[in-house]
Amino acid sequence: MTNIGVIIRGKYGKRLIDTILSKTDLGVTFAEVPEHLPEFIDEPDEFLEGLHLDEKVFNTEILITYSLHPDLTYAIAKLAGRHGVRSLIVPGGASKAPVRELEQISQEYGMYIEVEDICCTLSEDPAICELTNKLSRPLLEITAHEGTVDEVKVIRGAPCGSTWHMAEGLRGLSLKEAPAKAGLLIQQYPCRAVRGNKGGIHESAQLHKDAVLKAIERTALKK
Repeated sequence: MTNIGVIIRGKYGKRLIDTILSKTDLGVTFAEVPEHLPEFIDEPDEFLEGLHLDEKVFNTEILITYSLHPDLTYAIAKLAGRHGVRSLIVPGGASKAPVRELEQISQEYGMYIEVEDICCTLSEDPAICELTNKLSRPLLEITAHEGTVDEVKVIRGAPCGSTWHMAEGLRGLSLKEAPAKAGLLIQQYPCRAVRGNKGGIHESAQLHKDAVLKAIERTALKK
């Protein structure tokens, strides 16, 4: 069984752990960094050492860090490399991560590193496929009767769990209503993605709307 390491910070990362445990057969090990951190950390390695994290979180194949702080993320990435972590996922986007430094760490330790704004757009790279085959870009199956949604089966869903919330809300709707409703349900879900711009939660909503449309098309082809 693949074990996923998760470093949480405040509310960030907890919903991912819940989704992994409730929707997949993956294992989880986690550690927590303080919710409130200095704006700048002069000695990131020493600061991280002083947090006394449970280092079991680094004895995992894939590590996801919600540290959301460029200095601390840098130190976490180096420690992950030294422990032999195979892949590191950094949610929050480039504004929360030292991208150039992470590229250097990736090369030094041969560790796959992916920085993403939202985790439902994670790549399908083989280095993280044990996770992304189950949790990433939404993939659905829809059964319908007389133009009405009977059931929505989540083959692959967003790490925050929003896809399953959406799936429940589509039952009983007409196939014409379902795609637009899917986008609305995602935006109503308490996802941590950024709101108020073209990316973030709006991108996630569009991804789910598209996934519903594709599922409906496959349903029509089966008839």
